[in-house]
Amino acid sequence: MIDHIGFEVSDLARSARFYDAIFFALGARRMFDSAHAIAYGHNDPEVWIVVRGRAPGPGYGHVALRASGKAAVDAAHAAGLVAGGVDDGAPGGRPQYGRRYYAGYMRDPDGLRVEVVART
Repeated sequence: MIDHIGFEVSDLARSARFYDAIFFALGARRMFDSAHAIAYGHNDPEVWIVVRGRAPGPGYGHVALRASGKAAVDAAHAAGLVAGGVDDGAPGGRPQYGRRYYAGYMRDPDGLRVEVVART
């Protein structure tokens, strides 16, 4: 249903370090790179990060990234924190979303809430 999605950031280089770390841990790669945008995916660019030049509004969004299992959630969450993210919920079970739902949450450098989830 969705071909791709984009998020605006204030500092592309800073955001690239954060998203490079997370997507690498999830087995995706950077598929597009320019002075104004980067994009990640497996076969096609699906998640776009575009420089806006100013900070977006507080709490401006949420994106959930699919992981292949609990270890991938843990790895992506840890990589995101090392690369400048802020913890917003340690990896663990989220029974309110289903008995198999395992997720970790963080904020990217601009405050976007990033969830990494596996349904194990």
